[in-house]
Amino acid sequence: MRIEPTFLFDLDGTLVDSVYHHVLAWQEALDAEGIDLSVWRIHRKIGMSGGLFTNQLLRETNTDISPELLERLRHRHADAYGRQAPRIRPLPGARALLRTLTEAGIAWAIATSGRMETAAHNLAALDVDPNEVPVITRDLVKYAKPDPDLFLAAAERLNRPIETAMVVGDSIWDMLAAQRCRALGVGLLCGGYGAGELERAGAYRVYEDPADMLAHLDEVGGRL
Repeated sequence: MRIEPTFLFDLDGTLVDSVYHHVLAWQEALDAEGIDLSVWRIHRKIGMSGGLFTNQLLRETNTDISPELLERLRHRHADAYGRQAPRIRPLPGARALLRTLTEAGIAWAIATSGRMETAAHNLAALDVDPNEVPVITRDLVKYAKPDPDLFLAAAERLNRPIETAMVVGDSIWDMLAAQRCRALGVGLLCGGYGAGELERAGAYRVYEDPADMLAHLDEVGGRL
């Protein structure tokens, strides 16, 4: 009996070219609170949950953390990101990859650490309707990446075992989450992490972007 693959996609930096928009939005939010942090330090944490992200950043700056500050940062980031939404574009091959999977009858879903308030901009850029495609956001789970909850929820929504899933992501946080839920990790370089970093975090295949993955889909079980 052939085991059908399932593909669970991260969103930012995996399907849409939005990582650096998030970085600049977080920098704007931090600057508004008088918190000085280098852009490269912000980038290294994109992909983990927003709460864990801000906790780590604030620890690095020795800033007193309060629930009120975290909430203000979240809203400032969402506002700043929303202003950049018109410049967000799908990554090369993203739409074609999703369309190919759909036409082949291969199940797929999206699982993102972002809340719907920011994810909605990315879904619109992809022409993905969350009413028609399973989309799991931070709003729907207790913990986000590097915890596995998002991908477990996505597999459950598809009614597929997580052990047959391919988690496709651009960050080490995606690969760590894949390891923790016993899925296979497929890394993409289009979010800014290097191949070695993704492989050390658990990726068993690494491609440049969705277009490159589509060209090698048979290598990850996506027989058409």
